[in-house]
Amino acid sequence: MSVFNPLFQLSGPNLFGLAVAAIWTIIWQGLALWHAARNNQRNWFIAVLIFNTAGLLPIIYLIWYKPQQTKLKKKSQMKLSSQSLSP
Repeated sequence: MSVFNPLFQLSGPNLFGLAVAAIWTIIWQGLALWHAARNNQRNWFIAVLIFNTAGLLPIIYLIWYKPQQTKLKKKSQMKLSSQSLSP
């Protein structure tokens, strides 16, 4: 009869799956936190930081909000370049 934590009783494949899931979550959370901080989106940063959803919330954030920021930057760059070309 063992009183150890069940985590220590995991076999090789189960432990490997747990490690892959942890790495997956860390990568997506890191990307989402990075973009939320750079885009000054405090609410998204806090939500992604607090809720651990195995990468789902960070992926949703990156799909819906990162492209919008890219489009805005391209539009502002086009306006600046067209203004600099006009006399």
